Amino acid sequence: MKWTLWRPFQLRLWASRVCVSLAVCVLIVSCPHPATGISGKSQILFALVFTTRYLDLFTNFISIYNTVMKVVFLLCAYVTVYMIYGKFRKTFDSENDTFRLEFLLVPVIGLSFLENYSFTPLEILWTFSIYLESVAILPQLFMISKTGEAETITTHYLFFLGLYRALYLANWIRRYQTENFYDQIAVVSGVVQTIFYCDFFYLYVTKVLKGKKLSLPMPI
Repeated sequence: MKWTLWRPFQLRLWASRVCVSLAVCVLIVSCPHPATGISGKSQILFALVFTTRYLDLFTNFISIYNTVMKVVFLLCAYVTVYMIYGKFRKTFDSENDTFRLEFLLVPVIGLSFLENYSFTPLEILWTFSIYLESVAILPQLFMISKTGEAETITTHYLFFLGLYRALYLANWIRRYQTENFYDQIAVVSGVVQTIFYCDFFYLYVTKVLKGKKLSLPMPI
């Protein structure tokens, strides 16, 4: 993995991720029941993703824009976790946010050591962040499947979060066409994450966009 300057399309993707992160903060602050329906465990995983990915803040300076965006990612991630488990913990549905994080962390850590581009601390942590981001949404999807439904505003957040990630597929195709660049780890992880969203995308289009509340069959 090479630390290079981001191109215009990639910059727009970064900006879209910032918008999604800020939207979560606004969602939590503005709703009558701020943390209801939001998985704190997914937000912890996203905070861990950005922490391990952006450790190069201390070793490499690329640009002011690059640095600012990384700092904003980190701040949004940790502020969100604080609001869920701190300020608005009374509205947090901890009884249904029960996904076992070790089921994700243990295999992701192992895979990061086995499949990476170079066996160095920063590279392993970067690889770990890529693998972890591909499955970080699972606690949120598990929470929705457990409760059987989700608030409309929560589904909007999940849709745009998934859409942001899906846009990377277009970015990778474009880079392969114009630069013959192919990052196997990032592409495979991105495809896996997009697959996890596919069923949700279908329900979002067929129900939420038609004014219906997203509901799922309760697990047996």
